[in-house]
Amino acid sequence: MATRARIPQLTPEQFDELGRELDALRRELADDLGEQDAAYIRRILALQQRFEFAGRALLWAGWFPPAWLAGTAALSISKILDNMEVGHNVMHGQYDWMGDPALNSKMFEWDTVCPSEQWRHTHNYVHHTYTNILGKDRDIGYGLLRMVDNQRWRPYYLGNPVYAFVLMIAFEWGVMLHDLEFDRILSGRRKWSDTKALRRRMWEKGGKQALKDYVLFPLLSGPGAIATLTGNAVANLVRNLWAFSIIFCGHFPDGVADFTEEECEDETRGHWYYRQMLGSANIDGGKLFHIIAGNLSFQIEHHLFPDIPARRYQQIAPRVREISERYGLTYTTGPLGRQVGKVWRKIFRLALPPRHRSPFGTARRGRPLSGVRRVAA
Repeated sequence: MATRARIPQLTPEQFDELGRELDALRRELADDLGEQDAAYIRRILALQQRFEFAGRALLWAGWFPPAWLAGTAALSISKILDNMEVGHNVMHGQYDWMGDPALNSKMFEWDTVCPSEQWRHTHNYVHHTYTNILGKDRDIGYGLLRMVDNQRWRPYYLGNPVYAFVLMIAFEWGVMLHDLEFDRILSGRRKWSDTKALRRRMWEKGGKQALKDYVLFPLLSGPGAIATLTGNAVANLVRNLWAFSIIFCGHFPDGVADFTEEECEDETRGHWYYRQMLGSANIDGGKLFHIIAGNLSFQIEHHLFPDIPARRYQQIAPRVREISERYGLTYTTGPLGRQVGKVWRKIFRLALPPRHRSPFGTARRGRPLSGVRRVAA
């Protein structure tokens, strides 16, 4: 089994200085938010709505193959924008300062089966507080996959590539079911009866979304019902493939570190920033690529400042990289194709039993991170 390199260690003074430096950068960004940021998200929202209207109009004439292809493509772009650049970022509270109910994190509902309030719990709170802490961050493998070396291998993980492929195809449903914590239910650490309220809300939101995509809009298309049904299904599939790829490339390619609970006990603000920087990866690309990726191609900057508008990440990425290099921390980035390849190589590698015990064990990579208190974003 390949083992990971020992991650850089900082002194307590360096941790404190790193925290102060990144806090200052965050304040600078927050103080500079204004009309340009508001105009940007409104333009993106309007663009997403135009693509949706065009897609549905073209699918109404979907019996004509070029119209079906164009309509499915337009609807795919609409769903990607709604999921990535609008929904994900709005529900992080990036635009709450605007006072616009349509862009309020607590009121926004996206075009996918997962209830927004459940996503905010599993993602905004659990994942962003405990990023890459094994046993705390449930996004490590989504309770389904083995994605880091320090996860104990079991014969079940021989199916790692199959599970990952199924999750990729049905990603919106996997995200919806994530909060049920099936692995804890199967191990007896959680009762099925305790999930009743969650399941009711999932049934309401998931059922309404499926009814809209696969019954209502096809029926409204009349003779083009089959074309609309297949177009909606393909658009959802495209969105799932894209979201899975961007998210996994931001969290699991080679070079991304994971941490034990012991390493992160009582961590300071500087420790928290340190973990975000080492536990994330970026994806290189142009302006349009970053927009369609919801700017999650700047996953490092997003994990540092999850409630700052994502359009600002490209602006600060050079400064964050300079800070990383100055403290001797790895700034992991690469083109999409390379990052996707690294993720799938890891999925296949970690499906196999380890050839030997990791020399780091469960208390690897030097001293644990010590400080005064846990700090979230």
